[in-house]
Parts: sequence; structure tokens; C-alpha cells
Amino acid sequence: MKVAIQGVRGSFHHIVAEQYFGKNIDLVECLSFSEMPAVLEADKDSVMIMAIENSIAGALLPNYALIDAHKLTICGEHYLPIHHHLMALKGQKITEIKEVYSHPMALLQCHHFFKEHPHIRLIEDKDTASVARRIHEQQLTGVGAIASDLAADIYDLEILATEIQTIKNNATRFFIVTKTGNSKVVSANKASIKFVASHDTGSLAEILTILSKHQLNLSKIQSMPIIDTPWKYAFFADFIFSSYADYYHAIEEVKTKVSSLKILGEYTKKQRR
Repeated sequence: MKVAIQGVRGSFHHIVAEQYFGKNIDLVECLSFSEMPAVLEADKDSVMIMAIENSIAGALLPNYALIDAHKLTICGEHYLPIHHHLMALKGQKITEIKEVYSHPMALLQCHHFFKEHPHIRLIEDKDTASVARRIHEQQLTGVGAIASDLAADIYDLEILATEIQTIKNNATRFFIVTKTGNSKVVSANKASIKFVASHDTGSLAEILTILSKHQLNLSKIQSMPIIDTPWKYAFFADFIFSSYADYYHAIEEVKTKVSSLKILGEYTKKQRR
């Protein structure tokens, strides 16, 4: 199976790909989320792993927009506990590290640790594991990376400090995404939708009441501005249901209360770790 990920081998997306699909996969490395839909366009049997929200930083709204704009389908989800480690070439000490490169989110999540090491300069980079790979390939001394233990193993680096994230209970939710119409999950008990509410007063509250009436448990709702219509918003919502019939009737009723509605995916709910 061809699986597109954001980042390179050793990234958290790589870990999710192997946990979800196993190790017998053909990994396609993409340095940005915006590159990933092209993989599915070129090979409609491929899938992609896309981070969608973090328990500390919140939702990655541009990724919802990518799924919507490219007419992709969410067919699954996966939760991954995030463990950040400081690593460098073997034989070095923290006192010898002058610069640490990593993804901005990783730097933000580890800010407390680096307050205790003010001699280290923090520099934003595109990906966690790609920094680890660069340190290995160029044999960079005095340079550290924040990445997973898998990255340290793949790129033969030494972990100088483990679990350096400020908040230890840190997890990211990922979507498993395919081309529209390629996947139908029989055991679906969770759905993601996008809708645009009407201008009527109380329209959003009315929609939420419909979901509750049909026993749908709203687990997430997020607004996003509609770029070409100032001061108008689309809503991305996730909800859990125990009866597909209840879900179907709720959607049909909601359709009568909104100016547009799009089902982004129906899939099986995964447990948070």
C-alpha cells in the first residue's frame, strides 16, 4: 500500500502509518501538507495520513480546508501520544549543543525544557525527523533535533534528554484520508461534516439541537471563515453515533436548516490513548 505522510521516515506521521497499516507499506514522504493531495490524485488506491488536531495546540484548520477543497474522504482516525526527545550525534553532551532545529509546534511544546538550557538557540524547521536525518547525513556537531525515538534509531543519533515536552499528556489526532468514493466503512460510528448555517438568528443552536435529538454526540466543532464571503463562516463538526439510522435522519433534518452540507467522512471511532 502506498501511504503519503507529512515529513520523512522517523516522523510522527510515519509512526502512525506503521501503527495503522503495519510496516509493509510504500511510504511517500511529503515536506508539506499541501503536497499530499497530489499523491492521491496520481494514485487513487493510495492513502494519506494527516494530522488534524493536537491536545495542546488545537485544530489544524488548513488541513480541514485541504480535505474539503480536494474532495477527499476521511475513512479513519488514529490518536498518537507525542513523545519529544532531544537528540544529536553520538558522543555529545547537552552543554555542547548550540542550536536545536525542529518543527515550530515541537519547539513550542518543549519551551520549558529549553528555559533550563539558555545557551541553546532554537530554530524553526519544516519537520522533526528531517532535522535528525540532516544531522546524520552531514554529521553536524553542536546541533540537536527534537524528534521521536524512531528517528533517533533510523538516523543513528543519541538521545540526550527524553520526554522533554512541557505537558507530558500530549497527543495528536490523525485522519486517514482517501480519494472520494474509494472507501466505505461498514462499522462507522463517527462522522465529520462541513456545513454553512443560514443567516437566521439561532440557526447554529437549532442544528446542534437536531443532533442531540437524534442521539448524536458532538465531539468537536470548529468555525472557519469563508474566504470569498466576508463575515460568513463554515463549520467543521465531528460527532459520534450508535445507530446509523439516527445519524441518517439527523443529517437529513440538518440539510433543511443549512445553506450547504458536505459529509467529509464516515469512519470508526478510535480510543484516545
